[in-house]
Amino acid sequence: MSATTESKSVKKVGSVAKKQQPVRLYVKGAFLGYARSQRTQHTTKHLIAIDGVKSTKETAFYMGKRVAYIYRAKTAVKGSHYRVTWGRIARPHGNNGVCIAYFRTNLPPKAMGATVRVMLYPSRV
Repeated sequence: MSATTESKSVKKVGSVAKKQQPVRLYVKGAFLGYARSQRTQHTTKHLIAIDGVKSTKETAFYMGKRVAYIYRAKTAVKGSHYRVTWGRIARPHGNNGVCIAYFRTNLPPKAMGATVRVMLYPSRV
C-alpha cells in the first residue's frame, strides 16, 4: 500500500492495522449543585468540578470555556433521543478548583452529580 491510498484514520503497526481514536475536545466535569448563601440557593449559578483541577490558579485556563450537559430524553427530536444544554464557565468558587457556570436554561436538580463536558474552546492561547 502506498501512503496516498492508506486511510488517515488507520495507523499501520507491524502487520496489523490499528484504528486511532478521534481527538477528544472536552474534559469531564461534574455538576455539584447550586451556589448557596445563608438563606437561599442561587439556581442560576451552577457549581462545576473539573477533573484534574485542584486549585484556583488551575481554573484560570477554563474561564470562558463552554460547558455541555448532555442527557437522554424519552421522545426523539430529529431522530435523536439526546439533548444538550449549553453553558459557560464564569469564575472560580472557593480554593479547591470548583467553578461557577451559567447555563442558557437552568439545570434541573435531577442533574446534580451528573457528568458535564467542559469543552476546550474557545481558546485564549
